[in-house]
Amino acid sequence: MEDHSYPMRINKYMALKRYSTRRGADELIAKGKVFINGKKAVLGSKVEESDKVEVMTARNPVKYVYFAYHKPIGVITHSPKKDEMDIKQAALLKDVAPLGRLDKNSHGLIILTNDGRITDRLLNPKYAHDKEYVVTTSNKLRSSFKANMEKGVDIEGYVTKKCKINILTDNKFEITLTEGKKHQIRRMCSNLFQEVSDLKRTRIMNISLGKLGANQYRAIEGEELAIFMKSLDM
Repeated sequence: MEDHSYPMRINKYMALKRYSTRRGADELIAKGKVFINGKKAVLGSKVEESDKVEVMTARNPVKYVYFAYHKPIGVITHSPKKDEMDIKQAALLKDVAPLGRLDKNSHGLIILTNDGRITDRLLNPKYAHDKEYVVTTSNKLRSSFKANMEKGVDIEGYVTKKCKINILTDNKFEITLTEGKKHQIRRMCSNLFQEVSDLKRTRIMNISLGKLGANQYRAIEGEELAIFMKSLDM
């Protein structure tokens, strides 16, 4: 777990108090916008817990919130059509939005937050964050399935990146991906003559679905949140 003891570097303090990212804090300090006990801070300054820190360009720090949510089958991530329900309607959580997507017929973990800073860090393929799914097929898995999935599958001219497969039963497997093309797992399976009957996302990086039931959510906080944010370099 990251050390949050004092004295603490000013950029770390500002990130911890949600004034900005550490990089953003360094930029504010370099511009002379940060003061410690009335004195202009410099890069590398340290603060005690009792010190008064003022950021001249910042309003009151935004209180960011993060939730692990179990999207049920039949719920749309967002932009529902007539007679459809999206996550905002189903979860009844205000002022948060889903990061990424899960298709209507899939279920499982999705992160809800009001922190737009992490959207690119989490979803941009160049960062290659792990996502784990449990998949059930309607037909028995072929003996070559694991090897063919792990080396990459050609889906309409795009060869998927290598992934990790753990066979659970004759028709169920666990897959860990570092990318997320539209309907990727279903398309990979289809190209290998396996029909998906159930697809559930169980983990995003260090955030696990755990025992959350459909349409339930829990706050991501404490050490779990600290590890998550550190992995995003935030």
